[in-house]
Amino acid sequence: MNGLNGKTAIISGGATLIGQGIAEVLKNYGVTVVIADINKEVGEKAAAKVGGNTHFIATDITSDAEIEALVKATVEKTGRLDFLVNVACTYLDNGADTTRGDWLKALDVNIVGSVMLMQAARKHLAANKGAIVNFGSISARVAQVGRWVYPVSKAAILQLTRNQAMDLAPEGIRVNAVSPGWTWSNIMQELTHDTRAKADAVAKDFHLLGRTGSPSEVGEAIAFLLSDNASFITGTDIRVDGGYTAMGPETNVPAIPRLME
Repeated sequence: MNGLNGKTAIISGGATLIGQGIAEVLKNYGVTVVIADINKEVGEKAAAKVGGNTHFIATDITSDAEIEALVKATVEKTGRLDFLVNVACTYLDNGADTTRGDWLKALDVNIVGSVMLMQAARKHLAANKGAIVNFGSISARVAQVGRWVYPVSKAAILQLTRNQAMDLAPEGIRVNAVSPGWTWSNIMQELTHDTRAKADAVAKDFHLLGRTGSPSEVGEAIAFLLSDNASFITGTDIRVDGGYTAMGPETNVPAIPRLME
């Protein structure tokens, strides 16, 4: 990827499995990575595991003061700031019964925090003609039983991406999104009791490629969007979903024969 070596990226939510996978990919392209996460213990371990020019800064992205401190410390540590990758999110969601407090808390983490981070980093991104990658999801495009908050927030992120791209383009800042399908992540690990084979077996029915994705596969798409290879791409969304959204309601089983039964 052109234009990545020597640059600096902040990954919010970078202590997660997906965040670590992205950090590893970017590090291998020569990017200095700052993992920002509310979980100090896990974040420090993640930075040590990724290695190279990887740092950890404990950050609550619902705190404007901590976001400002994150950006300041990043520039002091690395000398610059070029990229934002907004992974941080919460799965707090009780569907139709979600309380006002939980709605506001989830939207604060999933959407507002990334906007405040953009505001704090904007002058640095503009100075370096940087880029932002937001995290959408397959959940942004389909209805899912018992889930309201997470899908709504992810759909909003895709609209936010378009709006940000519009208003930041005059400053040379590109803004795009990725929408992963089922990806091996903290929530998958928790639900399957750390059994990747089980996750793949369930995912097979919903993904053309017959498995869950790996964090590094999402990371490669992000690296492309941040790089000069994507210099004429802004305001769009790459679906790193193994064919989930292409499949449609008929799934991968022939429907016509059922008419002839």
